[in-house]
Amino acid sequence: MAKTEYRIYVVELSKRVFTENRKFREANPQFNGVLECLYVGMTSKTPKERFEQHRTGYRNKKGYKLSSNIVEKYGSYLRPSLYNHISPLATRAEALKMEETLALELRRQRYAVWFN
Repeated sequence: MAKTEYRIYVVELSKRVFTENRKFREANPQFNGVLECLYVGMTSKTPKERFEQHRTGYRNKKGYKLSSNIVEKYGSYLRPSLYNHISPLATRAEALKMEETLALELRRQRYAVWFN
């Protein structure tokens, strides 16, 4: 059996998320409106497969929603140039840490970023 690898991905969001979503706005006081609004996530699937799950409001067999409302409503497209430099990670814990690291780095660059 192949071992699971986790990948980091970035989705560009419509700038409407900044004006329409209070929590998103509050999480990004550094945003100056110039750069894009982004979602950073991690997945054991390909970024493309995971993005499609978000866009379709994917639920697992037990009915739990496993997609982000923000990406479902505001997601535009993947931004591989912002994540292709990150190699697949061996554990979920490593991937969660890298997701946070990338999200905070992008915020420092003045993007507006959402991550879990």
